[in-house]
Parts: sequence; C-alpha cells; structure tokens
Amino acid sequence: MQKVIVGKQVKELDALFVKESGISSYQLMERAANEFCHWFESKYKKAYTVNIYCGTGNNGGDGLAIARILSGMGYEVKVAIIGNQEKGSVDFIKNLKVLPKKVIESNWRQLEPRDLCIDAIFGVGINRPLEGEYLDLVQMLNNNEAVKISVDMPSGLPSETPADGEVFHADYTISFQFPKLALLFPEHAAYVGKLVVRNIGMEPKHFKPFPSEYWFFSGENMPAYHRKFHVFSHKGDFGRIILAGGSFGKMGSICLSTMASLRTGAGLVFCKVPGCGVNIVQSTIPEAMVIPPSSDMEVDADLDLAGIDAIGLGPGLGKGNHAHKLVHHVLENYTGPTVLDADAINILGENREWIALLHPNVVLTPHLKEFERLTGKTCDNHLQRIKLAKDFCMNNHCSLVLKGAFSLLTFPDGTQVFNNSGTVFMATGGSGDVLTGILTSLLGQGYSVKNAAICGVFHHGHAGELAGEKYGRGTLPTDIINSIPQSLLAFGIE
Repeated sequence: MQKVIVGKQVKELDALFVKESGISSYQLMERAANEFCHWFESKYKKAYTVNIYCGTGNNGGDGLAIARILSGMGYEVKVAIIGNQEKGSVDFIKNLKVLPKKVIESNWRQLEPRDLCIDAIFGVGINRPLEGEYLDLVQMLNNNEAVKISVDMPSGLPSETPADGEVFHADYTISFQFPKLALLFPEHAAYVGKLVVRNIGMEPKHFKPFPSEYWFFSGENMPAYHRKFHVFSHKGDFGRIILAGGSFGKMGSICLSTMASLRTGAGLVFCKVPGCGVNIVQSTIPEAMVIPPSSDMEVDADLDLAGIDAIGLGPGLGKGNHAHKLVHHVLENYTGPTVLDADAINILGENREWIALLHPNVVLTPHLKEFERLTGKTCDNHLQRIKLAKDFCMNNHCSLVLKGAFSLLTFPDGTQVFNNSGTVFMATGGSGDVLTGILTSLLGQGYSVKNAAICGVFHHGHAGELAGEKYGRGTLPTDIINSIPQSLLAFGIE
C-alpha cells in the first residue's frame, strides 16, 4: 500500500530519496521521463507527431527529457517552451542543453497541436490560477482535438485543493510513485482523464519520515490481507451470513448481493426478504436459504441474529415502516460485523438519533448522494467529503466506503485509503449491491473490518475490470459477480 503525502513533503521526499539512493535530482528526473516513455511507447505508434509544451521548472525539465527519449525511440517530436529560460530550474537547463537538434523548438503560439500533445508546463508547485500567456496556451490546447497527456499534474491544477480557474484537460495523467491528492477528486475528472501511476523506485522506507493519513491501494501484497483456510475447513468456517433487503419490484438488488456473497466464498447464506421475493430467491439462487417472512410486500423486523457471523442490510429494502423497524432492530441488537447499504443508509439519515447506535463493526457503503444524506451537502467538493468522512467515522467509531472512482475507505482511527481498481463500465445499477455481498461474505469469513474493506473493494473493482475487458459498456453486475473468482485467483487467493 502506497502512502500519499502532501504539501512541501513532496519536495522533501525527492530530496531524501536522492540523498539515500546516491543519485542526483537530474537522474531522478531521468527515471521519471523513462517511465513516462515506456508507458507512451506501449500505447502510441511512432507514426504520431508529438508536441511537448514545457514550462521552465522541473515539470518542464521532465518534458524536455521526455522529448529527448521519445526522439531517440523514433518519434517525430516538437517542443515549445513557455517562460523565461534563463530563470529555469537547474535540471530544466541541463535537459535543455542535451536536447537533440532533430527535436524542433518552436514558439508555443506557432506550434499547433497535431496528433498528440504533452503538457509539461506546471507540476505540483502551482498555487494560483493560470494567467497571462500560460492561460492563453492552456485555453488554446483545451480547444484542440489532439490527444492530451499531462506529466505528473494537469497544468493549472493544485496538487491538494480544488481547481480554481482554467486547467489543462488531459486524456491521460501520468503521475510518479503516488497520485497527488487532487488527482483523486471526482470534480477533477475532466482535467485528469485516465490516471496512470508509474513507479520510479521509491520504497516504503523513504516515506516513513512523512506522516500521512492517506493511502493508495493497487493490490500490493494482496495475500497478506486475506484469511487462509486449512484442508479441514467446513462451511461453518466460511461464515453464516444474513443478507436482508428486497421489496416488491426491487428483488434484483438482494439477489445480486446474495450471488456475490456466494461467489466470494460465503459458507451459509440466509436471505431475509419479503414474501413476494421468496420464490424469486429460491428459484434464482438455489444455494441460498430464505428466512420465512411474515410480510408479503416488505422485509419485516422479525429477525433472529443468534449464531450469525455478519449481516448485510439495505439492497432493494425500500423505506417503508417495516424497513425502518428492521434497521433499528439490527443496530440495537447486533454488535457483529454489519454492512449498511442503499436504503439502510437512507433510513439512517432520516433517523439521525440512530447514528449513536453505530459501532466499530459497522461498514457503511454510500454513493455520493447517500453520503450527503448522512453528512450534509458538500457543493461538489471532494476535499470536504474526505474530511467529513473522516470526522463521521472517528466520531461514530465506524468504517465507511464512499463509492465511486478511487473509492475512499475511511476507518475509525482516521486512516483513509483510496482504492485503485475499477472501471467506468461498472457505472450501472446493481454494482453497489454486488459490493455489499462481497463485503458481508468476507466479514462472515472472519476478516477484520479493515481487511474486509480493503480486499472487498479492491476485488469488486478488479472483477469489474475483468468483466469490462470482455463486455465494455455492456457490462452487467452479474458479469462482475462471475469475475470475482477470477480476481481472487489472479492474486493467488485460493
């Protein structure tokens, strides 16, 4: 798991790494440029013309190094420099001196983007809106249809705070070692494009001196987060769980959660559904058992929780009187691992006094709108959401998964983890129900809340990637479910 550091710590980290590794800052820049070019070469043919727009700081130095390396690979490269070259950074000037003659230098106003343009104007150091000719350049590039790629940060975007003014609209942003915080904000999607993080050789020991509550998880050392089971393990060892939800016309949600829990390895799955859903569940999912209902149209509150290892509550539940009673019954009477999703969260938001019943074994899985029903409006400001999530979990001693691209996991100790798996093809109704089933399954199997959240959210996203590779925009939640075993096996989880 990669620590995400902020502020002046980024420059301090570079300085420490350079010192401990025995390399120069110029050589570190060379590493970053090579990583960028390796990614670039794997994606774009040499028939493309590449225009690189460079500032005169270290981000511009990265751009010049990239120009030299791509030219050596056989690409046609043109460079435009904006700013006072005589006041450029030391490493910018070094790279300018070794720029090959075949790399054409032009004034940025004369260099019209063609196939591809690379933004190396400003990096992490920017702290004010673009203005003057920098603003003119970025506006010109944004109005062009060339494929746009940013080096480390889209120019004009502060590294840790919301955008203020014009920002370069990248199709790809190639960040080094770890993503800068602002790259993970949903409101910056149009600026960042697809985020790619490339390793430049830094190790966890180099991050130790820098405190941070933010982490970025890409599946590193995944088996360490999973439980291991021995040859004599039986179905009871893999957990007895209840999934409660469904209502008339919304039985699909609880069925998806149930199938996902079974595909994740749950030993015994009991469904608490209304009478109208009994035949649906038993005919669709023969592996599941149904708890006899007393209400035909809604899930009732009559639920025996003895001997249950985990409960997932909310998919398709509705917000009727019985649903309210069920949510309160579970919160008041069950202290075991509990996943609250969908209408269970909405009901909690309507009965805010019940928030006091949350406990360390509770995981809430809201999407952005459900999150606002718990914490209030955030004006599309993800930095504010990050703080609200932290305060909510620390104050109420629970965990929360804020769903979306780079889903944010927040734990009672204030630790926050951004998940790096998933695909836009998961943006379809029912994907969240799949996550509820995965999380409840892992909790029932005896995973800690933290490990269940980390593993569950990552495998959910990775299964979505696997399904998306096959079906693209046609990806269904059932495709994600069927890819869960493949995701587990891909990381050596048996």
